[in-house]
Amino acid sequence: MASFTKSQIGIAVGTASLLVLVFVGYLWWLSNQGPVLARSEEHDPLTGLHVSIKLNPLRDRATEHAANNFLRELRDGHCDELLAKWEHDYHKKYARFICKSETQHPLLSWQLVDWEDAPPFIILHYRGKRLSNAGPDQPGVDQDLFTLTMENKGAEWDVTKYDAMY
Repeated sequence: MASFTKSQIGIAVGTASLLVLVFVGYLWWLSNQGPVLARSEEHDPLTGLHVSIKLNPLRDRATEHAANNFLRELRDGHCDELLAKWEHDYHKKYARFICKSETQHPLLSWQLVDWEDAPPFIILHYRGKRLSNAGPDQPGVDQDLFTLTMENKGAEWDVTKYDAMY
């Protein structure tokens, strides 16, 4: 069994303490940052969105959870029930258009590609995959961008706008 000197133990304890302090400092710094830590300088020429973003792992994900619930319901064919509350205002025709389009071009999967803070709203940009309707001879999958506008309604986030190109 090897014996260590007091100096070696002191150096080890000091190094471990420094590492823990740096780690806790990094976590504190992350907790004080916004949801997006960095965006690439490069933009997609068609959409104008950043090619990539780095999201804060400590961000509040309540908006994303609400958005994912909305998108799952949309994907699973519950569009009419989901957008029923939109039928009482100017969104009525738009809600019918969305449900018809979602039936024709069902959403298969989605990935968050950008996050915009526009108080009191948050706009989440997604890249989604949909079944193509090029015809029975040309089945396939299309990839497109869509956005969800989220509003904080008290204790929960609610989708106030869904914007997709079909």
